[in-house]
Amino acid sequence: MCPPQWYDVDYVINPWMAGNLHRPSRDTAFHQWKSLYQSLQTVADVRLLQARQGAPDMVFVAHTAVVQHGIAAVSSFAHRERQAEEKHLREWMRAHGFLVWETPRETAFEGEGDVLFDDQGRRLWAGHGSRTCLQSHRHVADAWHAPVTSLHLVDPRFYHLDTCFAPLSGGFLLYFPAAFDAPSLARIEEAYPAEKRIAVSEAEAIQFGCNVLNVGRSIFMGSVKSNLAQRLGMSGFEVTELTLSEFVRGGASAKSLALRLSDTGVTHSIAA
Repeated sequence: MCPPQWYDVDYVINPWMAGNLHRPSRDTAFHQWKSLYQSLQTVADVRLLQARQGAPDMVFVAHTAVVQHGIAAVSSFAHRERQAEEKHLREWMRAHGFLVWETPRETAFEGEGDVLFDDQGRRLWAGHGSRTCLQSHRHVADAWHAPVTSLHLVDPRFYHLDTCFAPLSGGFLLYFPAAFDAPSLARIEEAYPAEKRIAVSEAEAIQFGCNVLNVGRSIFMGSVKSNLAQRLGMSGFEVTELTLSEFVRGGASAKSLALRLSDTGVTHSIAA
């Protein structure tokens, strides 16, 4: 995780930022971030990346890389406003013993915002649309010689895959079907049986109901005004809802605030 020391909405690079320029309260954001940090510490060993002035979105550290088997595929951000983050993440990864997999600038890719392993760590799901190019998927997957399934995002509000798609422990999937085109939705439904798919409504999706952190049976999510937490509970998950409203102004919620470092087979184990 990365503290929100310099967090603000300084520019508009996604639809959620429009109308929120310089509106977040940094004090409130830090209080909300700290609540997530302390909650996550109950089930995980959380490491910190130093925040840097001039990089207000570093708090959304999940967008900076995808990590598995000690390899970190570092992002190649589409917007210059976030490209400075790449250097800091790359340095941290190397200093902590990770092998860095570079992504060419011309193949834009934004970490776990765009690319997610399934709960077994065997297959990658990758989104493409306004922020990530389709050509990046195979390059990123080659870091682990893993199969990759590409999904086309068709609603600009769901500019990252992690805003509308979350593979969960036990083979479950939390997703917003209308964020995808028909061929992509067919791929999802072929891979996940109906009893394992937890579909969210549009009202839940625009509250970032899919942008959740999952460790074992624990789910950490921003507050959603619906019965989504109860539905997740009926599938065997223990849900912690947190107020993360200041980060929604920047276009993200719980998932985007933490980057997974351990293998998916560890973080998504039912025993975790």
